[in-house]
Amino acid sequence: MDIIKEMEDRQIGKITEKRQLPDFSPGDTLRVKVRVVEGERSRLQSFEGVCIGRSSRGINSSFTVRKISYGEGVERVFPLHSPAIAEIEVLRHGNVRRAKLYYLRGRAGKKARITEKTEFLAEGMEGAAPASTTAAAKAKKKKHDVEVPVTGEAPPEDLEALVAEAAAAEAEEEKQAKKEKKKARKEAAAKAKGDKKGDKKAGKREAKK
Repeated sequence: MDIIKEMEDRQIGKITEKRQLPDFSPGDTLRVKVRVVEGERSRLQSFEGVCIGRSSRGINSSFTVRKISYGEGVERVFPLHSPAIAEIEVLRHGNVRRAKLYYLRGRAGKKARITEKTEFLAEGMEGAAPASTTAAAKAKKKKHDVEVPVTGEAPPEDLEALVAEAAAAEAEEEKQAKKEKKKARKEAAAKAKGDKKGDKKAGKREAKK
């Protein structure tokens, strides 16, 4: 028994030297790339799905991946140490409590979904947090640099002259508007006075007749 185990361990060591095995468990979403030989040519075929079970039996270890293809559930059992497997990629880590997820066979749609582990997302965000903080700080500094002069120098003389000229023009416009209003009032009063005089003359003429 020890000799057989030693030979199996030796074979596993040779396989792991060529291909690193990622750490995954049931509930994780995997993409398995299998080497398919067709005559003299070979190609890689990807199979993406959820790992619903894993069997640890030394060199005979295997794992089962399930996916939904055109509305039908498709399962495939892969030998973990098979030389035909070129790569095993972990896409997402699922948050499950069972070692065997065979109950997914009887579920469909949203009921067959598995929530993603948040701790892995937090670890990924920790590395991005300093970069985003630095970018926000730079943007904030840039905003302040634009609004407030850093050197503290006085504004240019041309700018002061333009401001003074604009203020003078505004004051002149207000003055002109007041004059026009006053003139209009005088004209209206004179017209009203003339109308009254005309009415009086007309009344006298009628009285003489």
